[in-house]
Amino acid sequence: MIRRVKAALLGLALAAMAGSILCHAQTAADPARLEIFDAHLHYNQEPAPFYPLDKVLEIFRRNGVTGILATSRPNKGTHQLMDAKAQGLWVVPFIRPYRTRADIQTWFNDEGIYDLILDEYKRGYYRGIGEFHIYGKSASSEIARRVVNFAVEKNLFLHAHCDEEALLILFSHNPKAKIVWAHTGFSTPPARVAELFAKYPALWGELSYRSGVTGNDGAISSEWRDLFARHSDRFLIGSDTWINERWFSYDGIFRTYREWLAQLPQDQAKRIASGNAERLFGPRKAE
Repeated sequence: MIRRVKAALLGLALAAMAGSILCHAQTAADPARLEIFDAHLHYNQEPAPFYPLDKVLEIFRRNGVTGILATSRPNKGTHQLMDAKAQGLWVVPFIRPYRTRADIQTWFNDEGIYDLILDEYKRGYYRGIGEFHIYGKSASSEIARRVVNFAVEKNLFLHAHCDEEALLILFSHNPKAKIVWAHTGFSTPPARVAELFAKYPALWGELSYRSGVTGNDGAISSEWRDLFARHSDRFLIGSDTWINERWFSYDGIFRTYREWLAQLPQDQAKRIASGNAERLFGPRKAE
């Protein structure tokens, strides 16, 4: 009798353990299997690319990056990425409103930049404008207002590297604007990010350089775990290869992303890794 009871208890324990393992397998993301969309990629050409195109494409392949939000300064690098038609790589091109690095400080007051945007748009394949830098009341400029309205008219996204004041001004130009917030404000408190998401349904956060997502131990903070639980459909991840060092660090950047994505339920991790990009910029075109 005692043996039968022990056997039954052991069976129950094994069943519970198997159920726990199955449940974990269903909810935790396998970091090695996630497809990645790099939502902040610069293939700058000023004066020449740091890596040749074939090297860049190999970096994407070995990191499981199957899609990119492509920009460059000037836009020649984006043209090259589009023209390559690389197998297995989905390229979503954005118009960068810069000819040289100096334009970062002045583009929003430069009529020539607006003409550049109009000219690039004629290529027929762009899905957005940016990444552009703008802070505070600079976003009130006439050129900035026209860029926002042009984006709404043509159903384009805006990729804005900006503070909260500028973000609010951009939306005030046209409440129909669709904005990807580069770096999600860098250090804007998660509670405030949630408030902005609630106020602006067409706002998404891109997480390169974003502080506070994980602690020194690599674990996702409780605030960000809660934010992802509520808004995993509003985030994208990216490399921000604005300087050569970011290309050197590319493998490590996405290894870190995969490490913390693996701590999330599978559905959340898939959305942030690539699913949100598919939903926003899709349907994915055949390569």
